[in-house]
Amino acid sequence: MTARNFLVRGLLVGLLSGFAAFLVAHQVGEPHVDTAIALEEANAAADAAPADHSGSSEEDAGPVVSRANQSTWGLLTGTLPLGTVLGGFVALLAAMAAGRLGRLSPVQSTAVVAAIGFVSYSLVPFLKYPANPPAVGNPDTIGTRSSSYFALVLISVVVAVAAVLAARAAAPRLGGLRACVLALVGYVALVSLAVVLLPTVDEVGDFPGDTLWAFRVSSLLTLAAMWSVIGIGLALAVDRLAAQDRAVADRRAFAASL
Repeated sequence: MTARNFLVRGLLVGLLSGFAAFLVAHQVGEPHVDTAIALEEANAAADAAPADHSGSSEEDAGPVVSRANQSTWGLLTGTLPLGTVLGGFVALLAAMAAGRLGRLSPVQSTAVVAAIGFVSYSLVPFLKYPANPPAVGNPDTIGTRSSSYFALVLISVVVAVAAVLAARAAAPRLGGLRACVLALVGYVALVSLAVVLLPTVDEVGDFPGDTLWAFRVSSLLTLAAMWSVIGIGLALAVDRLAAQDRAVADRRAFAASL
């Protein structure tokens, strides 16, 4: 097994994960986006003062990209590249981790890498800064909100990597289980501190809570679908690679015994 073998399979699995994420987002998430857009347009119409409608304006021209294209091809062109990049990146990390995480087999270490990636890169930042539908959030604070989100992503990923390295170094002295528990406690403690120190965003306003909740659940399901396909698909691909390597080794051993 080589890093190239991991990468090629990771990119293919990542492409498949992007399509899976698109299906979940389109079927589960897009109806809530439509509801949010309808609420936004209704509020804008209610707040607008009577205006002179003689003549055309840029607002009357409609969106540059239609809503139908946004929810189909536009969404797909967002999920496919993201899934492909994540799949390739996880595959490279899995190649680096193979044989270096205690007694874990390459398949098991690949699954662990994918699980750590989902938690540190997607789940933890989402819990602090969940996705918002249209009509939620102040446009003037988008820069601050984005900076805080990416800061938490960076902190979470760096601390997760440090926790894995610390557990690997401590395993010979403390044992694998104790080292993993201590690393997990350290990760939770440091990330919790970062979550407390980073600014809290509360710009929901009077947006309907049930629609907001449904949208956020669908967003989390989309992320979970993407990472599940990456983790399971890459683990199966690595298992097949390992089986091929074992078959080659067995043939060579048999040939050498003749």
